[in-house]
Amino acid sequence: MRSDKRSKISKEELQNALLLYAVTDRRWTGELNLFQQVELAIAGGATFIQLREKNLSESAFEKEAIAIQNLCRAHGIPFVVNDNVEIAKRMGADGVHVGQSDMEAGDVRALLGPDAILGVSAQTLEQAKLAEARGADYLGVGAVFPTGSKDDAIEVPFETLKAICEAVSIPVVAIGGISEENVAELKGSGICGIAVISAIFGKKNIKKSTEELLIKTKEMVEA
Repeated sequence: MRSDKRSKISKEELQNALLLYAVTDRRWTGELNLFQQVELAIAGGATFIQLREKNLSESAFEKEAIAIQNLCRAHGIPFVVNDNVEIAKRMGADGVHVGQSDMEAGDVRALLGPDAILGVSAQTLEQAKLAEARGADYLGVGAVFPTGSKDDAIEVPFETLKAICEAVSIPVVAIGGISEENVAELKGSGICGIAVISAIFGKKNIKKSTEELLIKTKEMVEA
C-alpha cells in the first residue's frame, strides 16, 4: 500500500537530513533482512535512507520500497529510491537518486514534479554545475576514498570535492569508502554529510556503529 505523500522538504531541512545518509546493500544481509537492518540504522541515528537494489524484480523492489518508505515516514526520515524513476513515481517515493549513466536530471524532474527530492551523483565540477542547473536538490560526490561497493567508482580528490561544494548552492554529501576511521579527513571540504553503505550495513552491530559514525560525522561537519 502506498503511503501518504511527503510535502516538499525545505533546503535547510534537506541539508540537515543529509548528515548521515545510509544506502542499502543486500550483500550485507544475513541473520537480519533488509527491513530489519534499516530499522537498526534509523535507531542508531541515520538521517536519510536510500534503497539501492540492482538484482530484484520490479515487483519485489516496489514491495520492499513501500515497506521501507513507510518505516522512514514513521520516523520522519526522507527516503529515496536509487535509479528506478518509474518505481519512485508509481509508489510516491519522497524522491530518487540517479547517477551519470541513468536518466538525465532534467527528465527526472519533469517526471516526478517539483516536490520530489532529486539527488544526482557527480564526479566533476562540470557534472555538479549541470546537475544543479537541471533541478537537482543535492549532490552525491565520490568516491572520496577507495571503495569496494561500486566496481566502476571513480575516485574524486579532496580538492575537487571542495571546489564542487564552493561552486554550487545545493547541499553536497560525500560518498565512497567512508568509515568511522577516515571521516575526519573530509573536514573543511564544505560537505553537509556523508553517504555510506558498509560503514553501517556491513557492521555486526548496526545500531552501535551508526551511533558512533553519527558522532564522528557531526564533529567533522561542525569543525
